[in-house]
Amino acid sequence: MHGRPYRHRSWFTRFAKTTARTAGHPATFGVAVVIILLWAATGPLFGFSDTWQLVINTGTTIVTFLMVFLIQNTQNRDSLAIQVKLDELIIKLHGAGNELAGAEDLCDEDLEALHETYRKRAAQAHDALEKRRAAR
Repeated sequence: MHGRPYRHRSWFTRFAKTTARTAGHPATFGVAVVIILLWAATGPLFGFSDTWQLVINTGTTIVTFLMVFLIQNTQNRDSLAIQVKLDELIIKLHGAGNELAGAEDLCDEDLEALHETYRKRAAQAHDALEKRRAAR
């Protein structure tokens, strides 16, 4: 970052990134399948009781609840990093509309208006392209 050292990431950031990376690994999926198969295999042993069902329901609910927050944290960081990179490209690109850099910070109404403006510009560019094709 232009000579500035990176600050150390917090324990939560490191934990969230490691957990998200691990959760997305094929081996983790395999472990989850094995756990479910073992749980299903123990069904007859426990007479498919309510407690037996509650074990898997509680376990999956807890894991899902915690993973939502960890994955959201990772997605927020990735989204912000991409936004910063796009802003840098927009600012450095000669002739680009620098007013778009930081558009993610606009209120919803302004962002919708900006989107509509660019949708119209894209439609105009498409129409001009179609006219050029038709003129050939």
